[in-house]
Amino acid sequence: MNFDKKIDRINTHSAKWDMMQPYYAVDPKIGTPMWVADMDFEPPKEVHDALAVMADQGIYGYYGNDENYRDSITGWMARRHGWKVNPSDIFTTHGLVNGTALCVQSFTEVGDSIVLFTPVYHAFSRVINAAGRKVIECKLAIKNGRYEMDFDAYDSQMDGSAKMVILCSPHNPGGRVWTVSELKQVAAFAERYNLILVSDEIHHDITFETKHITMPIAAPEISDRLIMMTAATKTFNIAGCHTGNVIIADEKLKARFSIIMEATGTSPNSFGLYMTQAAYSYGDKWVDTLCKYLDDNRKILDATMARIPGLKSMPMEATYLSWVDFSDTGMSKSEYIDRVQKKAHIAASHGETFGAGGETFLRFNFATQRTELIKAMARLENAFSDLQ
Repeated sequence: MNFDKKIDRINTHSAKWDMMQPYYAVDPKIGTPMWVADMDFEPPKEVHDALAVMADQGIYGYYGNDENYRDSITGWMARRHGWKVNPSDIFTTHGLVNGTALCVQSFTEVGDSIVLFTPVYHAFSRVINAAGRKVIECKLAIKNGRYEMDFDAYDSQMDGSAKMVILCSPHNPGGRVWTVSELKQVAAFAERYNLILVSDEIHHDITFETKHITMPIAAPEISDRLIMMTAATKTFNIAGCHTGNVIIADEKLKARFSIIMEATGTSPNSFGLYMTQAAYSYGDKWVDTLCKYLDDNRKILDATMARIPGLKSMPMEATYLSWVDFSDTGMSKSEYIDRVQKKAHIAASHGETFGAGGETFLRFNFATQRTELIKAMARLENAFSDLQ
């Protein structure tokens, strides 16, 4: 594995590289895409090998007998997270945005409310609103520079309309790994208001010094209302295969979800199953090396932000998505965004898209070759040089 290997992704139908000019007016030939959450790294060789086997066979028919695929998932969760998963509890969806949409359809009705701890991954609110449901934004509090939950405040917001709460664990965009105590508080909140708890743990493999704890281990007592969502796609940089897992232990919830899977004709694509099985079966060393590489990238980004007056990057425990506050620059949003996009030639995700609390932030994806990151950080520092 070589995470320093430069791969030209321009004009390859890469959303990250080919769409930053229309979305952010940043020329990919001179700029750096630090927005959408995919990495500029090749996945483990075994993933390529699995696709080569398919290509060599030459027939792309329907996939049958997914026992080995399911075993690769259960093996990974047991080995990496100490979480015992029953293979029959695993549903395969077209990624976890699709998984979220199916959960919303399965366990809520039009007009119901769904709780989000904001700012949070923007696709949640997009799916909820498109389905005719409402979002209750429970704003995360910043304490000692990082996000924490304020359940006294959240209790005051509950009006009886909520039927579900979605947790992002680890948190995107704040990079928090929630503690067992915090996870138990979320579980108690769900029980208190009789909510289905959907725990999106797609970033659970990309952590630094803090170990991720899965919700079933932290709060096993809520299995009757818990929906887990995991995927190999973020971990192994195979997002384009659009394959995710919704894992449900409770039989009644499983039956309800199965109905919606049937009603929507949802079934996995064979390419994603091959890739996921290969990644989970052989990817341990690759992920360990990746996390070290990303942590070193994180330190470079944090050091740059610390040198620019008024910028604060939130301390990260997980993900490759740095959350940077620009509020102390004294600049308007349009001014600091212009500097980032027009002077530094960086495309970063705008904070307001993540909901309440994100208005003064930008999210920077640092999962790229170190030479590319260093050049981008030099341009960013130069774009704000008049503040120093």
